[in-house]
Amino acid sequence: MSSPRLSQGSFVVLGLIELSEPATPYDLKQLAAISTSYFWSLPHTQLYSECARLAGEGLLSERQEPGGRRRRTYRLTARGRGALARWREEPTGELYELRDEGLLKLFFGGDPAALAHKQLASHQARLEAYEALRDQGAAEMPDGQRLALDAGIGHEREYIRFWKRLSVRR
Repeated sequence: MSSPRLSQGSFVVLGLIELSEPATPYDLKQLAAISTSYFWSLPHTQLYSECARLAGEGLLSERQEPGGRRRRTYRLTARGRGALARWREEPTGELYELRDEGLLKLFFGGDPAALAHKQLASHQARLEAYEALRDQGAAEMPDGQRLALDAGIGHEREYIRFWKRLSVRR
């Protein structure tokens, strides 16, 4: 069997299944909404199509209900676990793609104080959500999840600092 073409979205699917297997694409959509989507967006339609593709490549096993809604449930195969482990261990120097409409409007001449007002509220709400997650169970989280949460908290604190500075600028 040839090596399958795997994208970052493929690894999101493999990783989410590892965390929750067995899992349906709907389960993955729900899990992504409270975890990876905070730092890696993936259209939910891709979660569905990628599961089927990865099963076809032998990285996931698939079981379909014989009747009713005929839901498909997926598990990692040994080949899928190996691909995920190799990807996880390979260091990366890639930086994230920043898509921030507030910064885009600021760049093109938007009023800093007006933008700051809305941005502060949004970033403060996200920081509170992250801190609540940390307070609820960071001790039980795997190290990588806790560290990613710490990065999100730091990111939001920096954005709050930045927008607060612009909110008082005249």
